[in-house]
Amino acid sequence: MIDLNADLGEGFGRWQLTDDDALLASVTSANVACGFHAGDPATMRRVCELAAARGVRIGAQVSYRDLAGFGRRAMDVPAAELAAEVAYQIGALEVFARAAGAAVAYVKPHGALYNRAVRDAEQAAAVVEGVRLSGAATGGGGPLPVLGLPGSRLLAAAAEAGLPTVEEAFADRAYRPDGTLVPRTEAGAVLHEPEQVIERAVRLARSGEIVAADGSVLPSGARSLCVHGDTPAAAQLARRVREELTAAGLTVRAFA
Repeated sequence: MIDLNADLGEGFGRWQLTDDDALLASVTSANVACGFHAGDPATMRRVCELAAARGVRIGAQVSYRDLAGFGRRAMDVPAAELAAEVAYQIGALEVFARAAGAAVAYVKPHGALYNRAVRDAEQAAAVVEGVRLSGAATGGGGPLPVLGLPGSRLLAAAAEAGLPTVEEAFADRAYRPDGTLVPRTEAGAVLHEPEQVIERAVRLARSGEIVAADGSVLPSGARSLCVHGDTPAAAQLARRVREELTAAGLTVRAFA
Protein backbone atom coordinates (compact mmCIF):
# COMPACT_ATOMS: atom_id res chain seq x y z
CA MET A 1 0.00 0.00 0.00
CA ILE A 2 1.19 3.53 -0.75
CA ASP A 3 -0.35 6.98 -0.26
CA LEU A 4 -0.11 9.57 -3.03
CA ASN A 5 -0.02 13.19 -1.91
CA ALA A 6 0.28 16.54 -3.69
CA ASP A 7 0.24 20.22 -2.79
CA LEU A 8 -3.09 21.89 -3.53
CA GLY A 9 -4.76 25.26 -3.12
CA GLU A 10 -1.58 27.09 -4.07
CA GLY A 11 -3.20 30.18 -5.46
CA PHE A 12 -4.09 33.59 -4.06
CA GLY A 13 -7.03 35.73 -5.12
CA ARG A 14 -7.23 35.71 -8.92
CA TRP A 15 -3.85 34.01 -9.26
CA GLN A 16 -4.12 30.22 -9.59
CA LEU A 17 -1.19 27.79 -9.69
CA THR A 18 -2.31 24.24 -8.97
CA ASP A 19 -4.95 22.35 -10.97
CA ASP A 20 -6.84 21.30 -7.88
CA ASP A 21 -9.79 19.61 -9.58
CA ALA A 22 -7.59 17.39 -11.74
CA LEU A 23 -5.13 16.55 -8.97
CA LEU A 24 -7.94 15.49 -6.65
CA ALA A 25 -8.93 12.85 -9.19
CA SER A 26 -5.60 11.08 -8.60
CA VAL A 27 -4.21 11.79 -5.13
CA THR A 28 -5.34 10.21 -1.89
CA SER A 29 -4.02 12.99 0.37
CA ALA A 30 -4.12 16.73 -0.31
CA ASN A 31 -1.58 19.07 1.28
CA VAL A 32 -3.66 22.25 1.36
CA ALA A 33 -1.91 25.63 1.52
CA CYS A 34 -3.07 27.50 4.62
CA GLY A 35 -2.53 31.11 3.58
CA PHE A 36 1.08 31.71 4.57
CA HIS A 37 2.93 30.65 1.39
CA ALA A 38 -0.18 30.48 -0.80
CA GLY A 39 -3.92 30.05 -0.45
CA ASP A 40 -6.70 32.28 0.80
CA PRO A 41 -9.97 31.59 2.64
CA ALA A 42 -12.05 31.09 -0.51
CA THR A 43 -9.47 28.76 -2.04
CA MET A 44 -9.09 26.77 1.19
CA ARG A 45 -12.85 26.36 1.45
CA ARG A 46 -13.22 25.26 -2.17
CA VAL A 47 -10.40 22.70 -1.99
CA CYS A 48 -11.72 21.26 1.27
CA GLU A 49 -15.17 20.85 -0.24
CA LEU A 50 -13.77 19.14 -3.33
CA ALA A 51 -11.48 16.89 -1.31
CA ALA A 52 -14.23 15.87 1.10
CA ALA A 53 -16.59 15.07 -1.77
CA ARG A 54 -14.00 12.77 -3.34
CA GLY A 55 -12.87 11.09 -0.14
CA VAL A 56 -9.38 12.62 -0.30
CA ARG A 57 -7.73 13.24 3.08
CA ILE A 58 -7.08 16.89 3.93
CA GLY A 59 -3.67 17.85 5.28
CA ALA A 60 -2.54 21.24 6.56
CA GLN A 61 0.52 22.39 4.63
CA VAL A 62 2.00 24.91 7.04
CA SER A 63 4.72 27.36 6.08
CA TYR A 64 6.76 30.36 7.03
CA ARG A 65 4.86 33.62 6.48
CA ASP A 66 6.23 34.23 2.97
CA LEU A 67 3.63 34.85 0.27
CA ALA A 68 6.07 36.78 -1.91
CA GLY A 69 8.63 33.97 -1.87
CA PHE A 70 6.13 31.10 -2.02
CA GLY A 71 7.45 29.86 1.31
CA ARG A 72 10.76 28.84 -0.23
CA ARG A 73 13.00 31.53 1.25
CA ALA A 74 15.09 30.86 4.34
CA MET A 75 13.71 32.70 7.36
CA ASP A 76 14.62 32.97 11.03
CA VAL A 77 11.44 32.88 13.09
CA PRO A 78 11.53 32.67 16.91
CA ALA A 79 10.31 29.28 18.12
CA ALA A 80 7.35 30.61 20.10
CA GLU A 81 6.20 32.72 17.15
CA LEU A 82 6.57 29.82 14.73
CA ALA A 83 4.57 27.49 16.99
CA ALA A 84 1.75 30.03 17.16
CA GLU A 85 1.77 30.53 13.38
CA VAL A 86 1.67 26.78 12.73
CA ALA A 87 -1.30 26.42 15.12
CA TYR A 88 -3.02 29.39 13.44
CA GLN A 89 -2.71 27.81 10.00
CA ILE A 90 -4.02 24.43 11.14
CA GLY A 91 -6.94 26.09 12.88
CA ALA A 92 -7.86 28.08 9.80
CA LEU A 93 -7.92 25.01 7.58
CA GLU A 94 -9.81 23.00 10.19
CA VAL A 95 -12.72 25.47 9.98
CA PHE A 96 -13.19 24.78 6.28
CA ALA A 97 -12.52 21.04 6.58
CA ARG A 98 -15.18 20.71 9.27
CA ALA A 99 -17.64 22.80 7.25
CA ALA A 100 -17.12 20.35 4.38
CA GLY A 101 -17.92 17.41 6.63
CA ALA A 102 -14.30 16.30 7.02
CA ALA A 103 -11.36 17.22 9.25
CA VAL A 104 -7.68 18.00 8.98
CA ALA A 105 -6.07 14.55 8.93
CA TYR A 106 -2.35 15.38 9.13
CA VAL A 107 0.21 18.19 9.00
CA LYS A 108 3.08 18.68 6.55
CA PRO A 109 5.46 21.67 6.46
CA HIS A 110 6.12 23.35 3.14
CA GLY A 111 9.23 24.54 1.34
CA ALA A 112 11.88 26.24 3.44
CA LEU A 113 10.21 25.20 6.68
CA TYR A 114 10.13 21.56 5.57
CA ASN A 115 13.84 21.60 4.74
CA ARG A 116 14.83 23.60 7.83
CA ALA A 117 13.00 21.15 10.10
CA VAL A 118 15.04 18.27 8.67
CA ARG A 119 18.16 19.45 10.55
CA ASP A 120 17.13 22.26 12.91
CA ALA A 121 15.93 20.76 16.20
CA GLU A 122 14.51 24.05 17.50
CA GLN A 123 12.43 24.79 14.42
CA ALA A 124 11.29 21.16 14.28
CA ALA A 125 10.18 21.31 17.91
CA ALA A 126 8.33 24.56 17.20
CA VAL A 127 6.36 22.94 14.38
CA VAL A 128 5.44 20.04 16.67
CA GLU A 129 4.42 22.45 19.43
CA GLY A 130 2.23 24.24 16.90
CA VAL A 131 0.51 20.98 16.00
CA ARG A 132 -0.15 20.30 19.68
CA LEU A 133 -1.22 23.90 20.33
CA SER A 134 -3.79 23.76 17.55
CA GLY A 135 -5.74 21.16 19.49
CA ALA A 136 -6.79 19.57 16.20
CA ALA A 137 -7.35 15.82 16.22
CA THR A 138 -8.11 13.08 13.76
CA GLY A 139 -11.65 11.91 13.14
CA GLY A 140 -11.05 9.25 15.77
CA GLY A 141 -9.95 11.84 18.31
CA GLY A 142 -6.26 10.98 18.23
CA PRO A 143 -3.39 13.44 17.68
CA LEU A 144 -2.63 14.61 14.16
CA PRO A 145 0.10 12.69 12.29
CA VAL A 146 3.09 14.63 11.00
CA LEU A 147 4.29 13.91 7.46
CA GLY A 148 7.99 14.44 6.78
CA LEU A 149 11.36 13.27 5.51
CA PRO A 150 12.77 10.03 6.97
CA GLY A 151 15.47 10.66 9.55
CA SER A 152 14.47 14.29 10.03
CA ARG A 153 14.51 16.23 13.27
CA LEU A 154 10.84 16.95 12.62
CA LEU A 155 9.76 13.32 12.77
CA ALA A 156 11.99 12.69 15.78
CA ALA A 157 10.43 15.62 17.65
CA ALA A 158 6.92 14.52 16.69
CA ALA A 159 7.54 10.97 17.91
CA GLU A 160 8.99 12.27 21.17
CA ALA A 161 5.85 14.38 21.67
CA GLY A 162 3.61 11.38 21.10
CA LEU A 163 2.40 12.38 17.64
CA PRO A 164 2.09 9.72 14.92
CA THR A 165 4.75 10.09 12.22
CA VAL A 166 4.60 9.20 8.55
CA GLU A 167 7.67 9.06 6.32
CA GLU A 168 7.35 10.34 2.78
CA ALA A 169 9.41 10.32 -0.39
CA PHE A 170 9.37 12.51 -3.49
CA ALA A 171 8.90 11.02 -6.93
CA ASP A 172 9.89 14.25 -8.67
CA ARG A 173 12.81 15.52 -6.57
CA ALA A 174 16.50 14.62 -6.68
CA TYR A 175 18.13 13.24 -3.54
CA ARG A 176 21.56 13.64 -2.02
CA PRO A 177 23.40 10.49 -0.89
CA ASP A 178 22.51 11.32 2.75
CA GLY A 179 18.79 11.09 1.98
CA THR A 180 18.10 14.84 1.97
CA LEU A 181 16.70 16.70 -1.03
CA VAL A 182 18.92 18.46 -3.55
CA PRO A 183 18.23 22.21 -3.05
CA ARG A 184 16.07 23.83 -5.71
CA THR A 185 18.89 26.29 -6.37
CA GLU A 186 20.92 23.46 -7.92
CA ALA A 187 20.45 22.11 -11.44
CA GLY A 188 18.42 18.91 -11.67
CA ALA A 189 16.75 19.34 -8.27
CA VAL A 190 13.29 18.85 -9.79
CA LEU A 191 12.66 15.96 -12.18
CA HIS A 192 10.38 16.73 -15.12
CA GLU A 193 10.69 13.64 -17.33
CA PRO A 194 7.47 11.65 -16.76
CA GLU A 195 8.98 8.21 -17.38
CA GLN A 196 11.76 8.88 -14.88
CA VAL A 197 9.30 10.05 -12.23
CA ILE A 198 7.02 7.05 -12.80
CA GLU A 199 9.91 4.56 -12.62
CA ARG A 200 11.10 6.10 -9.35
CA ALA A 201 7.60 6.00 -7.89
CA VAL A 202 7.04 2.33 -8.70
CA ARG A 203 10.51 1.30 -7.50
CA LEU A 204 10.02 3.14 -4.24
CA ALA A 205 6.60 1.63 -3.59
CA ARG A 206 7.56 -1.92 -4.56
CA SER A 207 11.16 -2.18 -3.35
CA GLY A 208 11.55 0.61 -0.79
CA GLU A 209 14.41 2.11 -2.78
CA ILE A 210 15.18 5.50 -4.26
CA VAL A 211 18.21 6.42 -6.37
CA ALA A 212 20.24 9.46 -5.30
CA ALA A 213 21.77 11.97 -7.71
CA ASP A 214 25.15 10.20 -7.55
CA GLY A 215 23.59 6.83 -8.43
CA SER A 216 23.67 5.37 -4.94
CA VAL A 217 20.60 3.43 -3.83
CA LEU A 218 18.90 4.63 -0.65
CA PRO A 219 16.54 2.45 1.40
CA SER A 220 13.22 4.06 2.25
CA GLY A 221 10.31 3.08 4.44
CA ALA A 222 8.13 5.87 3.05
CA ARG A 223 4.39 5.29 3.34
CA SER A 224 3.48 8.35 1.28
CA LEU A 225 4.69 9.50 -2.12
CA CYS A 226 4.62 13.18 -3.12
CA VAL A 227 4.18 14.66 -6.57
CA HIS A 228 4.51 18.44 -6.49
CA GLY A 229 1.36 20.21 -7.61
CA ASP A 230 3.13 23.32 -8.93
CA THR A 231 5.28 21.58 -11.55
CA PRO A 232 4.20 21.73 -15.22
CA ALA A 233 1.58 19.11 -16.16
CA ALA A 234 1.46 17.96 -12.51
CA ALA A 235 -2.10 16.66 -12.78
CA GLN A 236 -1.29 14.47 -15.78
CA LEU A 237 1.84 13.21 -14.07
CA ALA A 238 -0.06 12.34 -10.88
CA ARG A 239 -2.64 10.47 -12.93
CA ARG A 240 0.02 8.43 -14.72
CA VAL A 241 1.87 7.70 -11.46
CA ARG A 242 -1.32 6.37 -9.89
CA GLU A 243 -2.14 4.28 -12.95
CA GLU A 244 1.31 2.71 -13.01
CA LEU A 245 1.29 2.04 -9.27
CA THR A 246 -2.03 0.26 -9.63
CA ALA A 247 -0.80 -1.67 -12.68
CA ALA A 248 2.20 -2.81 -10.61
CA GLY A 249 -0.20 -4.43 -8.13
CA LEU A 250 -0.04 -1.75 -5.45
CA THR A 251 -2.98 -0.38 -3.49
CA VAL A 252 -3.02 3.42 -3.56
CA ARG A 253 -4.71 4.52 -0.34
CA ALA A 254 -4.48 7.34 2.19
CA PHE A 255 -2.35 6.66 5.25
CA ALA A 256 -4.61 8.74 7.54
